[in-house]
Amino acid sequence: MMNIWKKYKSTSFVLKMSVAFLLGILFGIIFRQQASIVAPLGTLLIHLLSLVAIPVIFLTVVLAVNKMNITKLGRMGGKLILYYVATTAAAVLIGLGLALWINPGENLSLPNVQVDKPTTPSFSDILLQIVPKNIFAAFTAGDLMAILFLAIIIGVAISSMRFSTDKKMKEYGTMLDTFFTALNEMFYKILQGVLLYAPIGIFAISASAFGGQGWSTIQSLFKFTAVFYIGILLLWVFVYTAFLKLSGTPILSFFKETKEAYTTAFFTSSSIASLPIAIQSAKKAGVSETTANFALPLGAVFNSDGGALRMGVSLVFAANITNLALSPTDFLIIILIGTLLSIGTAGVPAAGLVTLSAVLSMFGLPLEIVALIAGVDAIIGMAGTASNVIGDIVGAAVVDKSEKKRAA
Repeated sequence: MMNIWKKYKSTSFVLKMSVAFLLGILFGIIFRQQASIVAPLGTLLIHLLSLVAIPVIFLTVVLAVNKMNITKLGRMGGKLILYYVATTAAAVLIGLGLALWINPGENLSLPNVQVDKPTTPSFSDILLQIVPKNIFAAFTAGDLMAILFLAIIIGVAISSMRFSTDKKMKEYGTMLDTFFTALNEMFYKILQGVLLYAPIGIFAISASAFGGQGWSTIQSLFKFTAVFYIGILLLWVFVYTAFLKLSGTPILSFFKETKEAYTTAFFTSSSIASLPIAIQSAKKAGVSETTANFALPLGAVFNSDGGALRMGVSLVFAANITNLALSPTDFLIIILIGTLLSIGTAGVPAAGLVTLSAVLSMFGLPLEIVALIAGVDAIIGMAGTASNVIGDIVGAAVVDKSEKKRAA
């Protein structure tokens, strides 16, 4: 028994995840609706990853900000936002271009399903959400924007204490830095244990997803799904590779070193849950600890290239179903809205459906289309999340190279 356990632990993480995913698909196809019996095992994995992810997000940002001065913090943040806007706009354009060429949605009809229109928050609501009433409320609600805000101000406070001229204040700052570093290491230790369970959870997630939907649903929306996956491939091959090339990052070794991050994101469909693994992978690919700890949590909240690409494809898909002719002005609006809404899409499963509902309502398109797309949301979400995560790591690598060249 011990030999089997040792063999399991030493087996490649990606191999374990891939085998579990394929076995889950097979289980789902064979047992169909009954496959949902294993769904709690998948939910347990998401809960475990989320349990570790929230503290890791907070602690890594505190430690990253703690080690930077305010000027560097602002400079890096500005570069990352510009990168997010560029890649998100490129993703929407790719999605629109492919969808207009291949025309998914032809000969499809709307299901008789009602979808409630989501409420769009005002600017003041968003601002008040960023600043929580108290520290515990932010963590209890899992509000990432509020958690990031807290991490940044705490990191700045510790940094000012560590570099204070007051000896006592400097001592307290060093103590706090050591405390947060130790806590961070502890949660990464817990993460190692969670990853040993991960293949079981992945088996359950894929089994329940494919068992619940069945091949008929997947086949009916195959064209839509194919367009999306081709778009993701183009985004990786041309956009991300171009950024890596321009920054002087070795492309093949980069994707090899980060494979654990994007495969975990693919199998779990949660960029937030995958964040601790993404940070480790970025460091493995040569990104400095300070940049990885700051850029990746920021990207998990503000960057959603996969969601942006899906939005471009989905709107053409919706227009084809309803025989709506979109004008060049409409396409410009789609690019603008898609970019703005995708930057800030939550990194959790199915969050893209809510964003899509908001955009469809803006164009007066029926929200029942969301229900149609929801049939393949699990399959779309996997590739979209993997793209979000690798996009964040590419951004971290580009900014890190830029900062290193500046320091040289």
